[in-house]
Amino acid sequence: MSVKLNILTSSLICMKAIVAITGASGIQYGVGLLSALRDAKVEISLILSEGSKVTMKQETNLKPQQLQRLADYNYTEDDMTAPMASGSARYDAMVIAPCSVKTLSSIATAYESNLITRAAMVQLKERKRLLLLIRETPLSVIHIEAMLRVAQAGAIVMPASPGFYSRPKSIDDIVKFMVGRMMDELDLPNELFSRWKGTTTAYRD
Repeated sequence: MSVKLNILTSSLICMKAIVAITGASGIQYGVGLLSALRDAKVEISLILSEGSKVTMKQETNLKPQQLQRLADYNYTEDDMTAPMASGSARYDAMVIAPCSVKTLSSIATAYESNLITRAAMVQLKERKRLLLLIRETPLSVIHIEAMLRVAQAGAIVMPASPGFYSRPKSIDDIVKFMVGRMMDELDLPNELFSRWKGTTTAYRD
């Protein structure tokens, strides 16, 4: 089932993107990405897993409806008739943030058990951008092999591993670092974090 909200006019849209949020810890990354994409005038189709709603309750004071209001379209994970289940829908990018190792493993083995994994497989077969923000530690050899397999298939594997050279002062700063790096991988300009400038002073002759 889809719910249509906040539709951007076609003249303003710079990209069609799918955002999926799974039940892995770190739902703040998905929330931050939704806000950043919204600011960037990206058309967002959101898929919230049932597990994400459990994690949301544990880690935040947010309600699913608050996230859904940031998206243009909303889908349930069991809706296998949604547009992104077909390559003909032509989405530019998909981000799963956070991505559980269960979802990672399903993609690595082409086990299309729900709309999230089906949409991810569509992105791969259509040679479209797929970014997985993996939120797990430590990693077993099985996890690492799964990451290798999806990377070989064309996915961008991004562990939720923020840098600290920008000297974050809050959890929000740490989240913004990762959101900014995800936006970078989507080729979307952003100023969400302080970029590395080196340790020496450059000069011109």
